[in-house]
Amino acid sequence: MAKYFDVHPDNPQRRSLAQVVALLRDGGLIAYPTDSCYALGCALGNREGIDRIRAIRRLDDRHHFTLVCQDFAQLGQFVHLDNAVFRAVKASTPGSYTFILPASKEVPKRLLHPKKKTVGVRIPEHTVTQALLAELGEPLLSSTLLLPDHAEPMVSGWEIKEELDHVLDAVLDSGECGTVPTTVVDFSEGEPEIIRRGGGDTTRFE
Repeated sequence: MAKYFDVHPDNPQRRSLAQVVALLRDGGLIAYPTDSCYALGCALGNREGIDRIRAIRRLDDRHHFTLVCQDFAQLGQFVHLDNAVFRAVKASTPGSYTFILPASKEVPKRLLHPKKKTVGVRIPEHTVTQALLAELGEPLLSSTLLLPDHAEPMVSGWEIKEELDHVLDAVLDSGECGTVPTTVVDFSEGEPEIIRRGGGDTTRFE
């Protein structure tokens, strides 16, 4: 049964965040809000958590998981960026973007695209997500909470708890999120390729 944490959207309670982080460090899987929509998240080294996300979303091994990072310095530990890509990504973060980039050795092999050796990274502009990442001190391994039989991501924490109570360890709720996912830009070949148009402005990547 998933624990439910109702936190203030602008000033999330530190005690609640600490409890969520304790669950994450103990191998837990959570649903949490972002600046685009709700996401599933677990700790970076949580092998079982990855399998649980795959099972919930029915994903194959070609799915790009996302490392949700607190800031640009943290993001830079997990991906390789040349100068041009560095500038483009820096100018777009924080925000509703996911970038596909060549992974560094810090990224567990299980998270990499099997052929490209790439990983998705993003820095959200969301008060609660940022507070959670600050408390955790490392990126969250994440995937959009879009269920196989749903047309759009779920937007309500209570609905998520009711539907996924048996497969999650916690739901972090700070009010409704939108249903528009991030814009996904693939920089794995050096030049930007827009894979999905979502919440972020794509003009600088056209």
